[in-house]
Amino acid sequence: MIEETTQRKSNQKRELCTESETDKREVPQAEMTRPKQIPQHVEIERSIIKRYRKSIWKPFVRALNEYELIKEGDRIAVCISGGKDSMLLAKCMQEIKKHGKMEFDLRFIVMDPGYNKQNRERIEENAAVLNIPIHIFESRIFSAVEDITDSPCYLCARMRRGYLYKEAQRLGCNKIALGHHFDDVIETILMGMLYGAQMQTMMPKLHSTNHPGMELIRPLYLVKEEAIIKWAQFHELEFIQCACRFTEMYTDTKNANGESKREEMKELIAHFREISDHIEGNIFKSVENVNLNTLISYKKDGITHHFLEDYDDRGNR
Repeated sequence: MIEETTQRKSNQKRELCTESETDKREVPQAEMTRPKQIPQHVEIERSIIKRYRKSIWKPFVRALNEYELIKEGDRIAVCISGGKDSMLLAKCMQEIKKHGKMEFDLRFIVMDPGYNKQNRERIEENAAVLNIPIHIFESRIFSAVEDITDSPCYLCARMRRGYLYKEAQRLGCNKIALGHHFDDVIETILMGMLYGAQMQTMMPKLHSTNHPGMELIRPLYLVKEEAIIKWAQFHELEFIQCACRFTEMYTDTKNANGESKREEMKELIAHFREISDHIEGNIFKSVENVNLNTLISYKKDGITHHFLEDYDDRGNR
């Protein structure tokens, strides 16, 4: 199991120095008169462990443990889009590698699907500020979906996933890590119910069907988007948004069906939060507490099961 840093005893090898030795050592007089400038990336790393311990670090570690997202010897490709979520994910993964108990390797990969010059430079600049050693590879996804009018965002996302899996495999990785967070999960649950007429969720991990031996993990699964926004704002970090030409095209017209529906879910959840602090958590727990005996029908492995199949048998028990 991966444990939180503060639960380590002081005699353990990999104790977080910022919370133990460094904070307790005697400071020479020379250092007191000439304070050293702390690099920005160090301040950012410390804030994840300390200032945002409750809202970011603890739910991050909890997801790793609860869903067994990392195993000994894993080689994980952390996929960075350039947005706030994936950049925070990269920092959290760096921290858990430094201070966790398991041995595993990380690669930080950025796929350029056709970003404009400004967005490409913003990603590179932010990676340098955050001290994330990124590996950039290019694809032509934006050009490939340029003339698609029916759900271009969905197609783009599917193509991105395929390219990320392929590049991760080429680098010798067995997992890719994506930056989806708690809000993404409950938005997906609501979208499935309200627009898909089905009960489903975004899973914390899954096996790839098209890339044997590969898995996808979502370490920020329990971290709320509000905490990520506050973290970015506190450090005055400016990340790119979707950076897709379709997003710009559809900002006002709302023709990008998938994205506009997700925005509707965000607004709905914001309304729920005004009503009660418990609703968002209950939406999440609804897919943990499914009672198959109270469902009309359900699917498993592509096969539909109806409650009438064993209704009489259960009545005779």
